[in-house]
Amino acid sequence: MIQDITPHVFHNEYRKDAKCRETDYIVLYQDGKFLVSTDDSAGWIVLPTAADFGDALPAQLIYLFEVDGQAFFAPLSTDSVNTSFLTGRHFVFSSLRDVRSAGFEPKTVVFALFTAYHLLEWYRSTRYCGACGGRMTPDDTERAMYCPACRRKVYPRINPAVIIGVINGDRLLLTRYRNGMMNALVAGFTEIGETFEETVAREVMEETGLRVRHIRYYKSQPWGIAADILAGYYCEVDGDDTIRMDDTELRYAEWVPRAMIELQPQPYSLTNEMMEQFKLGRIRAVEE
Repeated sequence: MIQDITPHVFHNEYRKDAKCRETDYIVLYQDGKFLVSTDDSAGWIVLPTAADFGDALPAQLIYLFEVDGQAFFAPLSTDSVNTSFLTGRHFVFSSLRDVRSAGFEPKTVVFALFTAYHLLEWYRSTRYCGACGGRMTPDDTERAMYCPACRRKVYPRINPAVIIGVINGDRLLLTRYRNGMMNALVAGFTEIGETFEETVAREVMEETGLRVRHIRYYKSQPWGIAADILAGYYCEVDGDDTIRMDDTELRYAEWVPRAMIELQPQPYSLTNEMMEQFKLGRIRAVEE
C-alpha cells in the first residue's frame, strides 16, 4: 500500500521549532496541483528543495512531516510565490491523480504528496473560524489551527471509512463506482453513533441489497486523497446472494471468481491489497 515505505521511516510528530534547511523539500500546492519534476521514462518523481528556490523561498513556511530526517515544508499561502525561476528546470504543476496513475518512484515521495494533500487542504479550509468567523492562525504548540478571537482550536480532520470484501464461497463481490474506472470493493463512511461493524453491514445492504455475517477486521490505511482513515473488513454473504445494486452510486457489482479478479494498475490502495489477498487464496470464507 502507499504508506508501506519500509525501510524508510515516516515521522508525523509536530515540530514547532523546525527550521527549513537547504536540502529539505518544499511542497508547493496551487489550484489542486503540486510542483514536481518527473522523468516518465525512468518513472521517477522529484520535489524541489529549499536550495532550488534560493532567494525566492517563501518567508512563511509550515512544517509538515519528515521521512528519514528530511523534512517537508509548505507555504501556507502561495498567492505571491514566484516560480518563474524554475523555468527550464523541468518543474511543472501536476495533479495528484496524474502522479498516482503514473506509478512514480520513490514511493516515499508519492506517499508524502498524499499526506501533504490531506494537510494542505485542511489548512486551506480552516483559514477562518467556523464558530466566530475570525482569522485563524497555526497553533504554536501542536498541529492545530487557533482562533485568537474566541480561542477555538481545530485539529486536522480525519474521516473514518470502511472497505469491505464480501465473500461468497470462492467468489468476491467487485464493484465499480459511477465515477470510477477500476475494480473496487464496497466502501463507505461511518455515520454518527455507528461502529465500524455496523457501517460494514449498512453499506453492503445500501449498495448491493445483501446481508452479511462473520464480519472481521483485516487492516487499516491512511488515505490522504479523501482525508480518510480506512478500515478494511472481510465478511460473508448471509443467505440470498442476489445482488440488488444501487445504480445511483454503482455502475457495476458482480460476484467474481478468484482467478478472474482484475487488480488495480498500482498497488497503492487497501482495496487493491484486499482483492489481491483473496485472489491469491490467502483469504477464505470462515466456513471453508
